[in-house]
Amino acid sequence: MDSSVTKGLDALSALARGTAEGRGHGSGLSVSELARQMGRDRSQLSRMITAMAAEEFVVRDDASGGVTPHWRLYSAARDLTGHRLRTDGLTALEGMAAETGESCYLGVLVGDSTVTIAERVPQGSRQLGSWIGRPYPAYCSDCGQALLSDADDDEVAAVFARTEFVRHGPNTPTGLADFLRRLELTRRRGYSVVDEEAEPGLYSVAVPVRDFTGEVVAAVQVVGPRRRLEPRTQACVEAALRWGRRLETALRPATPGGMG
Repeated sequence: MDSSVTKGLDALSALARGTAEGRGHGSGLSVSELARQMGRDRSQLSRMITAMAAEEFVVRDDASGGVTPHWRLYSAARDLTGHRLRTDGLTALEGMAAETGESCYLGVLVGDSTVTIAERVPQGSRQLGSWIGRPYPAYCSDCGQALLSDADDDEVAAVFARTEFVRHGPNTPTGLADFLRRLELTRRRGYSVVDEEAEPGLYSVAVPVRDFTGEVVAAVQVVGPRRRLEPRTQACVEAALRWGRRLETALRPATPGGMG
């Protein structure tokens, strides 16, 4: 039986999708538009929207009649995304590490730095301490290019507006223009390869991870010695892409008959 709760959630999901895809007006979808998309009776849906507005699940614009999800739902979704990044992210890293036998990390962008929020290091690793919570310059870090891959050049320039491009390895980008040239290659292929940019002998591949809005919120990465990883670049990329997509699926809302 189609309960009122299910109908309300269906309406909220349709409203969120329509808003995210830019359908309707700037003030949101009208009840008529929403009813047409869902194949629902307009008067019943209108009463439901009124009840949802009273509970602050949606916001109704008095002038246009447009309806949008309440901002607190986005805030809650962001909080849930952060939680799932750490829990499902660790599962993804375990899978990547098992396939590659290398150290795997999950990083996010904070200002002009990247910060590791999860890691999985194989037994026998010579890594000293943990990278979790430690910032590193995004212009030469293992996942900086992946995290900035959806940003346009002006946005990237704003990120590095006050950044000094200090040399950390033999292939560290020399400045913004050099970084943008490398970033363009990352955008075209969908993943980044960082070859001795962060430090001598260090090699990595990284894949961007997008949340339910399609925004890049993190990157999964495989990191290790160049002599060992460079000949296995494609295998490492395939593992990162596969587990990165699984993590993205975990960050999306569940769909009927699917996993979320």
